[in-house]
Amino acid sequence: MADKLGSIFDCSRMMLPEHKRWIIKDEQEQQLRDRKKPALDAQEWELIDQVLAYSKRYGEQITITQFDPVQDKKIRGVVLAVDRQLRRIKLQMEYDWIKIDNIVGVYT
Repeated sequence: MADKLGSIFDCSRMMLPEHKRWIIKDEQEQQLRDRKKPALDAQEWELIDQVLAYSKRYGEQITITQFDPVQDKKIRGVVLAVDRQLRRIKLQMEYDWIKIDNIVGVYT
């Protein structure tokens, strides 16, 4: 009797390819949900501040990398305004303000 029960349960361990794909997809989605914004140190924030000021002063285009839980977003433009009190910046040709706290990188 024990042998018959063992063989029944052995069959239940098999998985259909659809189930494997579903499990893999679910694990990938969980990893995306768990993605955290990287912590920037004081030196990186100083560099970001310098690049923003440079763009505003000289009208040069910069690229801002903004954190997103799924995939970071790159925005290119010229800084028109920096609101330090509300911690946000405004780019030319960008309708919405960009939150400074969401920035993970800036370069020319």
